[in-house]
Amino acid sequence: MTWKRVATAAILIPVIVTIVLFTPTSVVAIATALITVLALREYFGLGDAIGHRAYRLWTVFCSLLLILVAWRVAIRFVSVGLTVTSVTPVASTSPSLLPDNVVQMHHISALYSPSSILFLFVLGITALTLWTRRPIVEALPAAGISSSAVLLVAFPLSYAVKLHGVAEQGPRLLLFALVVTWAADTFAYFAGRSFGKHSLAPHISPKKTWEGSVASMIGSLLVAYVFSYWIKIQLPHLFAMAALGNIAGQMGDLLESAYKRSAGVKDSGGLLPGHGGVLDRIDALILCIPVIWYYLVLVNPPLR
Repeated sequence: MTWKRVATAAILIPVIVTIVLFTPTSVVAIATALITVLALREYFGLGDAIGHRAYRLWTVFCSLLLILVAWRVAIRFVSVGLTVTSVTPVASTSPSLLPDNVVQMHHISALYSPSSILFLFVLGITALTLWTRRPIVEALPAAGISSSAVLLVAFPLSYAVKLHGVAEQGPRLLLFALVVTWAADTFAYFAGRSFGKHSLAPHISPKKTWEGSVASMIGSLLVAYVFSYWIKIQLPHLFAMAALGNIAGQMGDLLESAYKRSAGVKDSGGLLPGHGGVLDRIDALILCIPVIWYYLVLVNPPLR
């Protein structure tokens, strides 16, 4: 199992690093869309295992729209250093008093926003529930598994595109988030196998231990220290982002374990030898990336 895990990582990591560092945000958006579709496919499989059949095509369509919106937001950002703001008019200002181009931008911002896509998704779920020939007993489970797929998988993954588009530091910041989770997973895996004794969440994932969790945090903090020589953000802020990203990542890992336990399966899929499915591989990133994004936006750490 270990050699398969290492071999798969050795093939995938160079490809991912190349895409993140050396391609534009549009390519990252396409890669994110592909990963999202694969992850959703596995998530739908978990739903099927408990008899909850999703509205697959509509859910995938709206998920891809979320990624498209994230890309449009990324290319419309006005970035000064790491200060990221979108150009929108003040809400209290009457549209009649604003220049036409600003009003038009306001309308575009309202249309191309995650909230608009989520409302479109709700309208579609409504139509599918009322006018398809599925048994009425499936109405609530289908809406539930479809909605949770969008909110728990596609929506947070779209933040990878936003993070990549943060000024000139974006690619490095996205790679930072990736390496934080990779190091956390690696340290936790080997520490847990070597000397893990105290279960972290036995009712969800019996093999995860407190020793592995602590080693995971150490691995993430080491990544922050190494990246401090490359990313122009003060080390305390990098430590904070790594720590918060690590906690979010561990929570995402446990959350996906809960999904699998609920569905009665060991892995979400078998696409990645030694790792399981795509969802097994990105479970930590689903929460880690948005947390790092919000730290950058809300705290706005100064450049060194």
